[in-house]
Amino acid sequence: MKREFYSNGKLLMTGEYAVLDGAKAWAIPTKYGQSLIVIETESKKIEWKSLDEKDKVWFEAIYDLESMTGISSTNSEISATLLEILIEAQKLNPHFLTDGLGYGVESKLTFPRDWGLGSSSTLINNIAQWGNINPYQLLENTFGGSGYDIACAQHNKPILFEIKKGLPTILELKRSPAFIKSLFFIYLNKKQNSRDAIKKYYSEEIDRKELSKTISQITKRMVTSTSIEDFEWLMSWHENVISDALNTPTIKTKLFSDYPRAIKSLGAWGGDFILVTGDESSMAYFKQKGYSTIIPYSEMTL
Repeated sequence: MKREFYSNGKLLMTGEYAVLDGAKAWAIPTKYGQSLIVIETESKKIEWKSLDEKDKVWFEAIYDLESMTGISSTNSEISATLLEILIEAQKLNPHFLTDGLGYGVESKLTFPRDWGLGSSSTLINNIAQWGNINPYQLLENTFGGSGYDIACAQHNKPILFEIKKGLPTILELKRSPAFIKSLFFIYLNKKQNSRDAIKKYYSEEIDRKELSKTISQITKRMVTSTSIEDFEWLMSWHENVISDALNTPTIKTKLFSDYPRAIKSLGAWGGDFILVTGDESSMAYFKQKGYSTIIPYSEMTL
């Protein structure tokens, strides 16, 4: 028997960090994601293979299902993390992986691993689908985080995401910005560790309730904005609020101070993608600085 699963990647447009404390966040599922193919065998083992966007194998491992231990792998750290996810999934559904069968598993990304579009969240959501368990709970028991990335994995439209009383609430947005031709995503050539970024956020002395209130206000205005000028002003306001909270300079101040239009960090500050306003000709500025991965909004989003 063969089963196939797929999860969308993600980008957090607003609400970075503050979403953890209940702020409204605007997030978008991406055209890029990760698939999982599971084929039953009689080996009583999991034979796992991970492929990148070019179909190149970047990780392999074999696990014994009777003892839930690793037998071999090409990377011990990744293998231990994957085994932890499988064990936590089994705790949430005791029937998972206990039917005496074995499995050949192939996980495949459709984006480069260092892009930060959700290689972990898409994996979590795929395994949760396979194990018929709550993906938010599996995320909480493994990597942690707000869960907006799980919501993106499951939705095919931009969403407003918010944690209320510890539970995710999701509202699909009916439209994208009217000025999407002026929006571009640019990769900063390094992947940011979200868990490290979250630790830094919680190390700062911040009025988190007030921060969440302000960010929610900005988010609501950004998703309903009808002019690029207003949108750019809101982008800058959001950047300055988070900059003050983290005691960290904005990415524009740090790297692109002479760029005339708006720039906003996305997700964990300091890496992954940024959101930039401009036009095709404006992007030459970033290419000259060595940032060659530039994706228009319409090509990134579903």
